[in-house]
Amino acid sequence: MTDRATVSVRPLLAADVDAVQEMVLEFGTFIRSLGDNWQHRFTAERYLADGFGPHPAFRGFIAERGGAALGYLLMAPNYDVDQGIRIEIVIDLMVRDKARRSGAGRALMAAAARAAHDGGASQLLWAVYRPNVLAAAFYRAIGGRMVADLDWMYLDLADGMPDL
Repeated sequence: MTDRATVSVRPLLAADVDAVQEMVLEFGTFIRSLGDNWQHRFTAERYLADGFGPHPAFRGFIAERGGAALGYLLMAPNYDVDQGIRIEIVIDLMVRDKARRSGAGRALMAAAARAAHDGGASQLLWAVYRPNVLAAAFYRAIGGRMVADLDWMYLDLADGMPDL
């Protein structure tokens, strides 16, 4: 167990691209070990264009100790019409294996919750890959609750508009 007091969290910068890419690749290895068909699509170019371009799609935080990256979190604003509230969606949370149980994940989620709250959001929402039982246990430990009666669905638009 490492000293939680040495974990610091700050907003992600474009200059963090290399550290984030290293962690993305580490996470890909982990998630594939759970049976996911993960492919590296969140490249350095996507990180810079989508996070720091003229219309950012996400913002985030990086956890560090002594200048070394421990993990990162990406989030994006959204809205819940049924409840009439602003929400923020955590779209990615990754803590390096060697940094787990160091307080980095908790510090990243606290930073996200504070940023969401300060921006007027009433909820922080995220999805959990079902086989990732470690993540689910972590989220329950910080007070996360499952969303009843809701499964996420999507339309693939990457190859053009589907024939609706």
